[in-house]
Amino acid sequence: MRRALELAERGLGRTSPNPAVGAVVVREGEVVAEAWHQRAGELHAERLALLQAGERARGAELYCTLEPCCHYGRTPPCTDIIIQSGVSAVWYAADDPDPRCAGKGAETLRAAGVTVHRGLLAPEAERLNEAYLQHKRTGLPFVTVKLACSLDGKVATRTGQSRWITGPEARTLVHELRDRSDAVMVGVGTVLADDPQLNVRLDREGTSDPLRVVVDSRARTPAEARVLAPGAPCVVAVTTGAAPDRVQKLVAAGAEVLSLPSDHGQVDLRALLTELGARGVMSLLCEGGPTLAASLLTAGLVNKCLFFYAPKLLGSEGLSAVGELGLDEVAQAPTLRLEEVRRLGDDLLVTAYPCSPD
Repeated sequence: MRRALELAERGLGRTSPNPAVGAVVVREGEVVAEAWHQRAGELHAERLALLQAGERARGAELYCTLEPCCHYGRTPPCTDIIIQSGVSAVWYAADDPDPRCAGKGAETLRAAGVTVHRGLLAPEAERLNEAYLQHKRTGLPFVTVKLACSLDGKVATRTGQSRWITGPEARTLVHELRDRSDAVMVGVGTVLADDPQLNVRLDREGTSDPLRVVVDSRARTPAEARVLAPGAPCVVAVTTGAAPDRVQKLVAAGAEVLSLPSDHGQVDLRALLTELGARGVMSLLCEGGPTLAASLLTAGLVNKCLFFYAPKLLGSEGLSAVGELGLDEVAQAPTLRLEEVRRLGDDLLVTAYPCSPD
């Protein structure tokens, strides 16, 4: 199962709106086939592995990271080929919340005489597919807020200069995160200050640029901004009150302008996430800035936080990593559950998950 999880990880950022799934066929203690779901619309991991195994699947055991599907979509149900292959037992890690499958896949296999075991390494499998599970249960993308800051929590100097706070190892990981994400999002303040490309720059083949999203209530994004350069599509989310001439300039520059309701003069972020989720965006990496991060946190729309801390001090005049939260008491502060702290070169990466309000 650990090998199946390793394989599934290769599909992250490629399979939306499907989950990332790995499968391993084992016969008499020997791995005879293995595969992962590589891209939406292509064969699922279980089918690929069983086709690879051929007759060696008869009497073997199949290990897969998610409950096998039992419905027709762009590909046939995996339960069909599992039954036809003669596999004696299926071990799967996590349940699939898709109502077309939830529990039905396991029931279909048991009815055909296949022994089914569920829950092996379930927490690891659920963490791997946290974006898929969030999207399937709520219709919203799984939002990861990434912040690169000094040890005293600043993301820029008093002049707004921020390159580079963190070291090369941290920056490489950010590009890997982009490669695994369906979309990457920033606020217009970040566009105006840093003019980011928001693409993937890794020295290897097979990478994929995410959809680029700019939250820009008044359509202030310059037509020459690098985020609008050819490559991955760019969505600029504005309010209905944005100036029509600015909107037209963005459209002429190649952006898709999404006009959304206003929330106190700003883009309604829940409406934006709902729209992105409806388009099949499961994983959304938010890279700034402080105002957007604070707005997402205040709205309860953050699912995960990644804080990259560099061993630098920028002082009280620097720009804080998180913007105004409107807090009067410490008890009102959003609380996070620390998941992991690890070194990245000279930097620290803190991974945390927001605690539920109750």
